[in-house]
Amino acid sequence: MSNKWRPATQLVHGGTQRSQHGETSEAIFLTQGFVYDTAEAAEARFKGETDGFIYARYGSPTNDMFEKRMCALEGAEDARATASGMAAVSSAILCQVKAGDHIVAARALFGSCRWVVDTLAPKYGIECTLVDGRDLANWEKAIRPNTKVFFLESPTNPTLEVVDIAGVARLADQIGAKLVVDNVFATPLFQKPLELGAHVVVYSATKHIDGQGRCLGGIVLADKQWIDENLHDYFRHTGPAMSPFNAWTLLKGLETLPLRVKQQTESAARIADFLANRKEIAKVIYPGRKDHPQADIIAKQMSGGSTLVAIELKGGKQAAFQLQNALQVVKISNNLGDAKSLITHPATTTHKNLTDEARAELGISDGTVRLSAGIEDTDDLLADFEQALSRVSA
Repeated sequence: MSNKWRPATQLVHGGTQRSQHGETSEAIFLTQGFVYDTAEAAEARFKGETDGFIYARYGSPTNDMFEKRMCALEGAEDARATASGMAAVSSAILCQVKAGDHIVAARALFGSCRWVVDTLAPKYGIECTLVDGRDLANWEKAIRPNTKVFFLESPTNPTLEVVDIAGVARLADQIGAKLVVDNVFATPLFQKPLELGAHVVVYSATKHIDGQGRCLGGIVLADKQWIDENLHDYFRHTGPAMSPFNAWTLLKGLETLPLRVKQQTESAARIADFLANRKEIAKVIYPGRKDHPQADIIAKQMSGGSTLVAIELKGGKQAAFQLQNALQVVKISNNLGDAKSLITHPATTTHKNLTDEARAELGISDGTVRLSAGIEDTDDLLADFEQALSRVSA
């Protein structure tokens, strides 16, 4: 594999391993275990003296191809594919902390991510402090002698706030902590957290990487030393492994990732501009617009906008529901990054378990909806919003 390949080429050919049959498409190795020529060969494999696969929970040839292709795209040394995005997040965080350690996390997180750091971790004696991640001073103030991990999403779910990744990474380096970045909303095409100084990157591969509503998946990427010393044993013994069939499906998704994300981003940008001028809309937040509150940081760390748009309707929950129910092309779903355009109401779905005060802190009102632009014709999407907004009560 050439290190000079550009992303679109890497996503078609990176990490490919062909069997003796010389197949064009990657093979699916649907096996639980592997056999050895001799007992001595099995012993050497388990000792790590020879390379090869041992058990599908540890890895398989199909999963290995997916991991290598993602490493080539991300610029990472090593990776582990997981059964879901949340398996990736929880593994990346919990594999490197113990009772008595401290996590600092941005408060603007997907509901399940926030539950892991704010509810699950404290059950095992791991402290957590949530901060407004937009201000670096808040990260610095939260540091304690036992701080081991910083965790953030950027852009955030669902309000598309942006965090200065390089700035937080510098703070982590100063105290010997590790920064874990959930890069789902930016995609690996528009933002490279490792290049910005982050130590670990996680994805829900369910989103843009599959992007066609077929399967769950996740991945953790980092340098080889961190994987070997932190994630390797945790991964083997707790069992968050990805199915080889899902790995094969995600390999197929990666082949078309640049084409889909390009169309989705172009549509999201046009829809954001259209909505910003509508009387029914109180606010539109989109990373590609100049009026984004962190436009200066976006210019430094992102090479593109986003496939997501955060929208606040003036009429609150009633207007938000009216809009969703009137849309015909855009479907109501809590997923994102799909080939189909999807819309959701975070206050009653993905962030329903937060208190009213916590949602208010994150800028999630009863009128907030999150749009994930698909690959449909942009003019059809604009027409769909035009007719739907005409049915929203003033």
